Amino acid sequence: MRIVISESSGKSYQFELPKDKEAGLIGKKLGDELDGNLVGAAGYTLTLTGGSDGSGFPMRVEVHGSAKKQILMSDGVGFNAKDKGARKRKHIRGNTFSAEIAQVNCKVKTPGSTPLEQLFPKAEKKESK
Repeated sequence: MRIVISESSGKSYQFELPKDKEAGLIGKKLGDELDGNLVGAAGYTLTLTGGSDGSGFPMRVEVHGSAKKQILMSDGVGFNAKDKGARKRKHIRGNTFSAEIAQVNCKVKTPGSTPLEQLFPKAEKKESK
């Protein structure tokens, strides 16, 4: 499961969450608070803001449960209207995190003492020939 943490400055940090810690996210809902210790950010409090499953279907707050559902949308996450007033039926994930979720988006609510840059250093890219 990939975790993406966004700061108020606009920077974001992403990393892979180990399989043994994924169980701490299962059952949580969008908008819930998450202790940073679970993801390796000790002292931080995070707010869950979104996510998507392995096929790329986004999560929406107003769809209850963790199942994939087809809803009629006119705006919001997962729908980009080409014409004014356009509506379309699209597949969306519910607001509850499950094992099918591949990416979790969250933002910092209360920062910890250590900056996120030190906790999640940027990986150096190898030069290819």
